[in-house]
Amino acid sequence: MQTSDDLATLREQLADLETEIDATATATLDHWRPWLERPEFAASARNLAHFLALRRGDRIDLQRRLRQHGLSTLGRSEANVLPTVQAVRATIDGLSPSAAIIGAMDAGRARLKQQTEALLGPPSTGRATRILVTLSPETALNPRHMNEIVHSGADAVRINCAHDDADAWRAMAAAARDAADAAGKEVRVLMDLAGPKVRTDEVVAKGKSRLDIGDVLLVRRTEGDRAFGPARVSCTCSLPTVLDQVEVGATAAIDDGKFWARIEQVDAQGLWLRIERTRPGGARLREDKGLNFPDTALVIDPLTPADLAALPVVAEIADIVGYSFVQHAADMNVLATALAEQPVREAPVGIVAKIETELAFRNLPEIIVAAAGRMPFGVMIARGDLGVEVGFPRLSEVQEEILWIAEAAHVPVVWATEVLANLVKNGVTARGEFTDAAAGARAECVMLNKGPFQAEGVRTLDDVLRRQERHFDKKTPQLPPLRSWQQPLA
Repeated sequence: MQTSDDLATLREQLADLETEIDATATATLDHWRPWLERPEFAASARNLAHFLALRRGDRIDLQRRLRQHGLSTLGRSEANVLPTVQAVRATIDGLSPSAAIIGAMDAGRARLKQQTEALLGPPSTGRATRILVTLSPETALNPRHMNEIVHSGADAVRINCAHDDADAWRAMAAAARDAADAAGKEVRVLMDLAGPKVRTDEVVAKGKSRLDIGDVLLVRRTEGDRAFGPARVSCTCSLPTVLDQVEVGATAAIDDGKFWARIEQVDAQGLWLRIERTRPGGARLREDKGLNFPDTALVIDPLTPADLAALPVVAEIADIVGYSFVQHAADMNVLATALAEQPVREAPVGIVAKIETELAFRNLPEIIVAAAGRMPFGVMIARGDLGVEVGFPRLSEVQEEILWIAEAAHVPVVWATEVLANLVKNGVTARGEFTDAAAGARAECVMLNKGPFQAEGVRTLDDVLRRQERHFDKKTPQLPPLRSWQQPLA
């Protein structure tokens, strides 16, 4: 039987928790203060500090006891941490939360909405989650297709600077803006810098370039060296400087996890890898495929020479810059400084940091503060590389935590990688794709990749998101009427 003594103890624990959260957050904010140049982000930074303080300890027992009394368990406090704790204390006291507390509870969601609109533009009518569509040069050459994409519900477009050239980028951006003008809506242009992604380059094989379990792969330091001893296949890589940072025993993943290997030797020729996992019968190694070292913290410049060469065009065209392979808070200053040296249009350029490595995930709070403290900002859950880096079994957990951290900071999230991929590429869907697309409604934006059926993909995603938003607000279930069973009795 619950007693008033139980409630009194709970109230005391909540008071102690509030004091603990506030004190810890104050110390965190003192560390972040040099980054906080935008006054409009100050309250969001404070709430993020409160959220990190809340999640430092194990609150499960406290949640269980709150639930027993029918009280909020603090499980939806991301956007307004301290006001939620204060509201629960007021309820225990038999009081309605004060107008100030109620206002603070609403303010967190309002700030997230404002930050999302500042970065991604206004939402489509009747749908809060934006749709971001990756363009190809072929799209720019087909005004009918571009108009169909925009009319179907695209809110923003993405240009991948890892491909094509400045003329193609300008043509794609112009096509998107012409289609947006024709539709009477705003469509933001995100230009994605290629970043320092390690990829396979020249592939050379003894016979077929197929690798199976037990085979040896040599990642060579130079293109000219074709003597690769016991290796059946060898390749060069796009960033050979990383070869000196990888140690014997480290793990390597190739082509988004098509191959998993162990480093057996590092020498003057390069890295000798033993393939430990691949599909039955092996698979072919191809050029321009990702080469990841999940348990190695690589030290690499966040902007490559190719990125720096692209920046003048990016600053000219883009509303948003996609920043690939961010790992540290200091990386945000590197891009901000480089952009400040470019002539930009009147509207401020926003940044989306792509979270693609374990290190970026661990440094996420400081990455957010370092960027959002200066400019419109969001994060992208780049689930391809991130899944390889953290391990696919952990990916679901990691993407949830990214959503929570970003909501606590009131910054928007882009849900990316292979959303409705079969539909966009082949015109048909797989059942599991709809569950994944629906989960994207918890983010502020969902990205579609290139493919001949993009317009159909946008229409389908628009439908899925509208349906999901009736039932969930972020991770909070909503209670619309369930009409399927409301039939008159016979």
